Amino acid sequence: MQRITARLLIAAASVAAVAACATAPAPSTAPATAATPAPTAPATAQKMYYFMVMSEDGRLYLFGDPKNYLAYREHNEVPLTRSRIGAGPQGQTVVFGITNDDVKATRPSAAEMIFDKKVELKDPFYGEVVKDGRYHVFGSARDFKDFLEHNEITYTFATIGEGPKGASVIYALNKDTVKQGQPTAMIEEFKALRAGK
Repeated sequence: MQRITARLLIAAASVAAVAACATAPAPSTAPATAATPAPTAPATAQKMYYFMVMSEDGRLYLFGDPKNYLAYREHNEVPLTRSRIGAGPQGQTVVFGITNDDVKATRPSAAEMIFDKKVELKDPFYGEVVKDGRYHVFGSARDFKDFLEHNEITYTFATIGEGPKGASVIYALNKDTVKQGQPTAMIEEFKALRAGK
């Protein structure tokens, strides 16, 4: 009887030991790891700019940055340029305004990348085309692409004499934005760009 009792006690102890091992966490041989950081919010896409001036001398001036473009509009010259003779849509010379950073890095400017279709226009977007003394303002990449393809704007909102030096400003709309009426955000951006904000 003692043998049976001893065997039962040993069996019970074995079952208890196995059960304890199954519920206790196994000792870790791996080094402790840092807690996983919480996911961050996606970065806001940087606004893309593209400016085109169809000058009276028959040249096409292109800029990918507001500072260079505004300096050209104020002084009618660009300190740093790259030119392509006969590369424009109607065979005109294309002059790209470039920055010091472009020169130092020996890279194409943003305007060259867009013109060469190495970078696609995308939203968020702001662009202007100066043609026949008028400013044509675009708040979406799709509207700007449509203008480049068809050389016209289907829907517009115009302000007469409210641009620099009394020029007219024509805001490009589309079938969706025309229903909203006055393009307040584009008007404010046009003014803020010139105010240096």
